[in-house]
Amino acid sequence: MNPNDLIRSRVLQYLSAIGAGTAADIAALYADDATVEDPVGSDIRAGRTAIEEFYGALSGADCDAELLTLRVSGNTAAFGFRVTTRTPDQVIVVEPIDIMTFDDDAQITSMRAIWGPDDLTIKNR
Repeated sequence: MNPNDLIRSRVLQYLSAIGAGTAADIAALYADDATVEDPVGSDIRAGRTAIEEFYGALSGADCDAELLTLRVSGNTAAFGFRVTTRTPDQVIVVEPIDIMTFDDDAQITSMRAIWGPDDLTIKNR
């Protein structure tokens, strides 16, 4: 598999894990010393343990992630996607753009999520 296809595959694994995986599944896609800045401007989480803690909020949630657009150049991917989370009282939709870098094994080395309040929709059920 060529490097661009490997990165595309990793992005799809990431989105699948957001929708149906655990925090550990998501963190396993990251390199040991990776960083996450979600959203950009917030505290940077460094290392797989901190990253797993960050994604812990998704564990057990009723959500899915849908890829909207994806671009790969060199070791970097930028992609827009939609995450829909359902609670008993609300449906929460966020549409971030993530920029990820990858190592030679397509492990994520950094992730920066670009989104703000205008990219978030909350509907009461």
